[in-house]
Amino acid sequence: MATSATRTVRLVYFAWVRERVGLPEETLDIPADLATVVDLVRWLKARGENYEAAFARETLVRVALDQHHAKPQSPLGNAREIAFFPPMTGG
Repeated sequence: MATSATRTVRLVYFAWVRERVGLPEETLDIPADLATVVDLVRWLKARGENYEAAFARETLVRVALDQHHAKPQSPLGNAREIAFFPPMTGG
C-alpha cells in the first residue's frame, strides 16, 4: 500500500541535462511535501554530484509539468511527468 509521504513521478531529461544526470528518464518516489519546481530541483541536487552538476544554476534549466511549461516557483500539483531541458534559442 502506498504511503502519503511520497508520490511517484516520471522525470525526463533532455540534451545536456540528460548528459549530466546520466539518464534519459527515471521514475522516482519523491517526498509529497515538495511543493514547487524549485523544491524538486533542490531535492534532486542533494541526490548526488551528477544532479548537482545538471542543476547547478537552478533557474537556468527549463521544466514542463505534464507537457506544459512551468516556472521555478510553479506548484508541482499532481504532475505525473516532469521534464527538464536546457533553454532553447531560435535560429
